[in-house]
Amino acid sequence: MARRPLPRILSTGSAQIARSRELARTAADSATDVLHPLITITRGLRRLAAAGRRRWAETPKDRRGPLLFLVASVVLVVALVPYGPLLAAVVVMSAAAWQGRDRKPPEPDGPDESQTQRLKSLYEALVPYFSTPEDPDPLYAHGGELEKVFPAYEFDQTGRTTELVIRYPAYFPDGEAEARARIEQLLHAKSGRGREYHFAWDEEGNQLTVTVLSPLPTDIAAQRFVTAPGETVLGFTDPTQVQRTLPLGYGEEQRDVPPVVWRTGIRSTEPHLLAMGQPGSGTSTLLRSIALQALQYGDVVIVEGGGTGEYACLTGRDGVLAVECGLSGATASLEWAATETERRLIAANSARQAGHPPPEDTKRPLWLLLDRPTAFSHLAAADGRKDPQALLQVPLRHGRAANVTVVVADQFDSADALSDAVRQHTRARVVLGPATAEQLRSVLGELPNTTPVAQVPPGRGYARLGAGPVHRLQVPSTPDPYDDATSDADRQAVLALLPPRTTPADGETVETGHVEAEPIQAEPLPVEAVVAESS
Repeated sequence: MARRPLPRILSTGSAQIARSRELARTAADSATDVLHPLITITRGLRRLAAAGRRRWAETPKDRRGPLLFLVASVVLVVALVPYGPLLAAVVVMSAAAWQGRDRKPPEPDGPDESQTQRLKSLYEALVPYFSTPEDPDPLYAHGGELEKVFPAYEFDQTGRTTELVIRYPAYFPDGEAEARARIEQLLHAKSGRGREYHFAWDEEGNQLTVTVLSPLPTDIAAQRFVTAPGETVLGFTDPTQVQRTLPLGYGEEQRDVPPVVWRTGIRSTEPHLLAMGQPGSGTSTLLRSIALQALQYGDVVIVEGGGTGEYACLTGRDGVLAVECGLSGATASLEWAATETERRLIAANSARQAGHPPPEDTKRPLWLLLDRPTAFSHLAAADGRKDPQALLQVPLRHGRAANVTVVVADQFDSADALSDAVRQHTRARVVLGPATAEQLRSVLGELPNTTPVAQVPPGRGYARLGAGPVHRLQVPSTPDPYDDATSDADRQAVLALLPPRTTPADGETVETGHVEAEPIQAEPLPVEAVVAESS
């Protein structure tokens, strides 16, 4: 069927509206230029009238009579003098024009002396990196022109740059990470430490844009986020990095903040996550935040290797299958998780071969949250037992098809003790706290486009989902509500998100403690056979 053309008013209406708006804007600008003297005089008369009213209000009542007599005498004298009214009108118009002038200080055409000196310092520091003796017409040379290499710049009130556009020669190897890192480190040192800078490299145009980033908000408390099933908010980032915002509550106020959303499930390309950091950097806070969000739609198994009891608030809650702090309990829980993953694969494969949808018990997400599992590796090696990390191979390799998600959090000093399966299958990465460039590259795969600062708040770091860009990240404040150092506001926010406690069949309330997960006594088929059969 031939498609009927749109009516002419619909096909050309937008162009006519845009042209009409442009004509109206041009006419308004022309009218403003023509009527500018009249606008200035009117503004001045209004200011003179306001000053007269203030003077009259400030005059005491016993002096208002003589003041009126003086004004009337002056008016009478002016009226009797030849050309008096005309001269008075000229004087009033002149005073109104003077009072109605634009009093804003004129913007400087260029940088002042201190700003010019700072630009010269940056220029001279970049000469060894952006110049070569073989260049017949070098863009960078000692004593060269600043206008050629700094086409745009902005300064703050302290005289430091807030935005700077830098041109560099085409032969500079801007595609090499080491060369770009040297330039970024130099600009960070010369532009002022203590701030975070974003570097945008335009390799086609041979330009580098340096922008000062505003600090990420650290007052975001734990709360229910507006997300779909399978979406987990890791934290919040800059508004220029993502195209989505979430409405967040700040007491009685609301703000829209751009989040870093991690998508899990069957169609996820990054089904598992690895978080690394220093002690006190906020990795446990990240795991608590993920656990509170995961309990909305699924079940959670928590394995804590630190032995600090930071997840005691989740013990005995609906959806929390186990909270283990000992080697025996952690091994039993991970054995059950591996068996459960195999059972889900077998059940889903059998239903698929029979032409039926997957069973409901295989659709509910299962989350395995492990905090410092390398501590159990050391204990198992000392006791002659099997490393519990070896039990993660099945959930990591086949967890996406079985709706099983694994989240591992550990410290940099134990990074070498992580198993190969954890390193290979955790494609969503998070680094929290201060970290060196080597540590960032080893975890994230590449360096961020921002300069890290020495002093960072807890929960502050970087996140990278798969092969995507590196985002700045601030984890929402989710502290341990049983910790005495936690504020009342944060404690109430976390307690409000906790599910109710599980009530057993006999009606007794589950007391706070560790829940032992009983391994399923079954003999499932090997996972490789199930995968081969399904394929």
